[in-house]
Amino acid sequence: MFEAASLLYLYVETPLHAGSGRGLGAMDLPVQRERVTGYPLVQASSVKGKLRAEADARVDENDKPGRAKLKAVFGPGSGEGASEHAGAISPGDARLLLFPVRSLAGVFAWTTSANLLARFVRDASIIGLTLPWTPPDAPTTGRALVAPGNDLTAGGKVVLEEFAFTPQALDAVKAIAEWLAENVLPTGSEYDYWRKKLPRSLVILPEDDFRDFTLFATEVATRVRLDNKTKTVEPGALWTEESLPTDTLLYAPLQATRARWYDRNTGKASAEVPAEWFAKGGAKKLLQFMKDLGINRVQLGGDETVGRGTVCLRYGEVRDV
Repeated sequence: MFEAASLLYLYVETPLHAGSGRGLGAMDLPVQRERVTGYPLVQASSVKGKLRAEADARVDENDKPGRAKLKAVFGPGSGEGASEHAGAISPGDARLLLFPVRSLAGVFAWTTSANLLARFVRDASIIGLTLPWTPPDAPTTGRALVAPGNDLTAGGKVVLEEFAFTPQALDAVKAIAEWLAENVLPTGSEYDYWRKKLPRSLVILPEDDFRDFTLFATEVATRVRLDNKTKTVEPGALWTEESLPTDTLLYAPLQATRARWYDRNTGKASAEVPAEWFAKGGAKKLLQFMKDLGINRVQLGGDETVGRGTVCLRYGEVRDV
């Protein structure tokens, strides 16, 4: 049973390809998507694997107490007796919250839908986080909800890609955007511009329109492999690859139990892990240890050697659940 939880926010800084293998349609290498909605996501196994790799790199091999804590957090590795016990931390899928779309005015808009906002409220409530806002009703077809004084309205319309929407200004949109800018976007000074931009650039779209943008407005790159001698494309070495665009925002729940590392022979808690991690409140201390490792920027997904998948992380408050 989980006893502590937090939210992990992932802000995409370079196009992110979290692939699902060879595609069956026109896209050779599509991104991972939810089966029912078609929304992009990053599966929990990818999130946990990256957190584990980054944590492993931050704890010296000779730091025995630190290595023991990592083993309690993530579980033993394949060469450490992986069947002994499970790790205490359990990340969820990184779900979509804001999706950037090209705009006629304001360069680009962060789009979302009532459906996505309602799911975020639900996921936040599961970990005990009460939000100071509620999602507005979904706009009708052809309309878009925006904040008063937004940067996106031009000629009485909000034009995203080649589609025009009639804007409806709501204070509720501004309240949501200001909360997201303050509590979700990365905290560094290099993000001052983006925190100021979000309240002027948030759009809540009709749900079908938003889904279509997430399906057809992702970034698509055509990749080739050249023959070194002829400098021509090698046979069969031409493919298309889909990525989430820069400035996409996702979130994932981080939940934890108390440490599970018990000696199989004696049934006693491992002496290598702080005793408080096995007691009431241990799950919260364990999650705080994870936060304190300082894993704030990672490379996620494929294409590391071509500069893709850079993601800035922000951790929410650790709470008892």
